Parts: sequence; structure tokens; C-alpha cells
Amino acid sequence: MPLFILGLVIGFGLPIQTAVNSKLRSVLGSAFNSSLVSFGVGTLFLIAVTLVTTHSLTISGSFFSTEPWWIWIGGALGVIYLTGNIVLFPKLGSVQTVIMPILGQIVMSMLIDNFGWFYSKQHDFTWFRGVGTLLVLAGVFLSVSLTQLVLKQKNSPKAATSQNNESNYIRLPWQFLGFVTGMLSALQTAINGHLGKVINSSLKAALISFLVGFITLLIIVLINHYAHKPKQAIQLVQQPWWIWIGGIIGSLFVLGNIFLVPLLGTGLVVVIVLVGQIAGSLLVDQFGWFGAKKNPISVIQLLGLFFMVGGVVLIKFF
Repeated sequence: MPLFILGLVIGFGLPIQTAVNSKLRSVLGSAFNSSLVSFGVGTLFLIAVTLVTTHSLTISGSFFSTEPWWIWIGGALGVIYLTGNIVLFPKLGSVQTVIMPILGQIVMSMLIDNFGWFYSKQHDFTWFRGVGTLLVLAGVFLSVSLTQLVLKQKNSPKAATSQNNESNYIRLPWQFLGFVTGMLSALQTAINGHLGKVINSSLKAALISFLVGFITLLIIVLINHYAHKPKQAIQLVQQPWWIWIGGIIGSLFVLGNIFLVPLLGTGLVVVIVLVGQIAGSLLVDQFGWFGAKKNPISVIQLLGLFFMVGGVVLIKFF
């Protein structure tokens, strides 16, 4: 039970990180700049914690030659997932930008569990896990997609009708991209979990992942010539203290996943974190935390959470 609670808590932190980083983006004017700052803060935080707890940042030299190449790419996969969401939003809208990556995450995590890819703990895909997966997907649809579609129809019925009549095949490549980015996110979870196991340090594995992500983002920013203007730097200093904590929350999220995957398996960790993520999103909307727009929780959304919890129970215990 403590492991389940930990998974829910780290999932709960994701929407808080999103709200904080959205504020950061509004100041810096670029999603890549805000992500770079977030990854930089997270990397510095993990360096400090690792030094305090282990008194060392090094790993064995033989590790580089004995482990597979893919063990280093977890951080880069996280950046691809983050960038994918930025690209998808104007193409698919908020509903499908949420739902398509989640579909990819769940499908890939179940495949990883079933076949034991990336040295993950193997869990056969039984009928109970299948029904549990469907319940989780139904819960996501009720909590996110159905609610947003109802609001869109209520606020602008003509626009919604026009959108529904649009040729769906135009969106297919973007929907597929969303599905793939979700799959890459599940791969990141499994890869980082194995990295933590072979290094025998969840902290060092999280630091490696964040450092790789930071370097990847730095290259993207330099290639695209994004720069912090002096005016933006002044505005950043004038912002509330919590604008800096997005990277810390993100680093704790990666650290928690690395710790949980060897114990619970990739599929269950992805699903539990997803439940915490949806629950956290609803609370952020309900109370308007960190400058987010207030949207009261509906009965449909609570029903969706109930479905997701039921799905987790089936996946874990049957």
C-alpha cells in the first residue's frame, strides 16, 4: 500500500508542475526556454541531494562498456514527449493531446510488462489486466475527454459541429504522433527503472536522466536561437518563489518512477501515476492553484476516477 500511495503522490505532482511551468512559459515566451530552466533547476536539485546523501556523483568506469546503449536515452525520450505535447496541442486540441499519449503509454507499458522488455519484471497480460486497462481508459475518457467535449459543445456548439465534420484523415498523422510520444514516455519509465537498478542508486539514475534531458534541450534551444531577453530576466526575478519549483517536482517524479518500476513493474506504475495525475489535475482546476483557471469538479469526473481506481485494482490483484 505505501508503494501505491507513493505512485499516486508523484502522479499528483505532475499537474502542479504543468501549472508552474505554464506560468514560467508566460514569462519567458517560449516552451523550450521554460523547459530548459525547469530541467536545469531539477538537475541542480538532484546534484545537491545526491552529494548530500551519497557524497559522490561518479559511477564505475566499466559501466559504460558493459551496459546497453539504450540505458542512457531516458532523458532524451522525456524531452521528445514534452516537445510532442507542445507540437500536438495546436493540431489536435486539448482533448486529443491528452488522450492519445495516454493510450500510447498504457499500450506500451502493458507490452513491456508482458514481454519483459528492458529487463523489466514480467507480468503476463491476463483477461483481468485487459479489463483493468479498459476501465482505466474509460476513466480517462470520463475525467478528461467527455468533460471537455461537453464544455466545448456548450460554449460554442457551431464550432464544435464544424470541427466534428472536418475530415478526420487530416488528423491521423498527428494522432499517431501523439500515440507514439506516449509510447516513448512508457519506454522512458522502463529504461530509467533499469538504470536505477544496475547503478544501485535511484538518485544517480534520476540525475543521469535529467542531465541528458537538460543537454538535449540546450541543444534544441541553441539550434533554434531561443534566447532570454534582459526584460524577461528582470520579469523572472519579480515572479513568486514557486515559479522555480517545476524542475524540482519533475525530478522527484522521475526519481519516484525509477524507485517503483523494479518493485511493481512498468505497467502498474504507469497506471497508478496516471490516476494520481488525473486526480491532481482535477484539484488544480477545482481550486485554481498556481494561477490556473478554476473549473469545478463534476460528477462525471469523479465517476471517471472511480473507474480508474477499479482498473488499478484489477491490474494489480487479479
